[in-house]
Amino acid sequence: MHRSKVALFLLGLLLVATFAVDVRAQAVYGSISGRVTDPQGAAIVGATVTVTDLAKNISRTVTTNESGNYEARSLVPGKYQVRVEQPGHKIAVQEVEVRADVDSATDVGLEVGAVTETVTISSDTLELGLKTDRADVSTSFTGKQLQELPIFNRNFTDIILASPGTQKLGWQHAASENPQGSTQTMVNGQHFSGTAYQLDGTDNRDPILGIIVINPTLEGLSEAKVTTQNFDAEFGMATAGVVTAQTRSGSNDPHGSAFIFRRNDILQARDPFSQSTPNPLISGNRKNGEPRILPESLWSQFGGSFGWRLLKDKSFIFGDYQ
Repeated sequence: MHRSKVALFLLGLLLVATFAVDVRAQAVYGSISGRVTDPQGAAIVGATVTVTDLAKNISRTVTTNESGNYEARSLVPGKYQVRVEQPGHKIAVQEVEVRADVDSATDVGLEVGAVTETVTISSDTLELGLKTDRADVSTSFTGKQLQELPIFNRNFTDIILASPGTQKLGWQHAASENPQGSTQTMVNGQHFSGTAYQLDGTDNRDPILGIIVINPTLEGLSEAKVTTQNFDAEFGMATAGVVTAQTRSGSNDPHGSAFIFRRNDILQARDPFSQSTPNPLISGNRKNGEPRILPESLWSQFGGSFGWRLLKDKSFIFGDYQ
């Protein structure tokens, strides 16, 4: 009897894993899809579409169906190259930006010619166009934006306030129960605990305090997304908003960063109304006394990140510190 229960349990885990593979997991990954056509606009069946991660040089190949459509799922956010090949036509190459929870529509029109000829399809921008696969209302932030936006204390949870309909709660959890410095934020007037947090697709919300558990460093993120309305049913625990974040990865080429922030009262501006007149209690050796001093303050924050490969085109590593 005991063995049969163990067998049923293992079978259940196998079924869960099997169904999980079929799920698109858009909260973590993105996808590229589109239609391949000939010069007359007719669908091309059986065209070979190779999708390559430009940073890792890892490729995946799919073929177009009877309608000329193709789709590459579960792609880690980043820049990809889409290469379309079909006998009797020139090879078409295009770069595409992939983001988590977004389907990047990339239609390709092939030109008649030799397969030794290549046509590079370029665009003025890699920004995504109008979303037609979902109706969520969201604000996305690239890794560059996260690292360069002027956030006072480089707190990731403060990035939520850059989205419309958000407001910082008047009171915050004590530091003793919130050492990660999570900011309590209301989305569209809802209670702050109704906001769900996801880190690489994993639930990242404290079930009791309703705040983020792992507050990632900005140097370690590739992108983030704040969804305030019409989020997918997979976020069943959310009632206000959903905050998803994806960590960075290593690549074939070494890359890293370093930063330091130091603030003190020496370089701070004085309030012209309350700190411009001399303070009679501080005269010292000056005749008219010294200007009202600023409150003493000191804030030092430093860190960095580094990523590279362990095995070229196969295994990569990335780490960050703050």
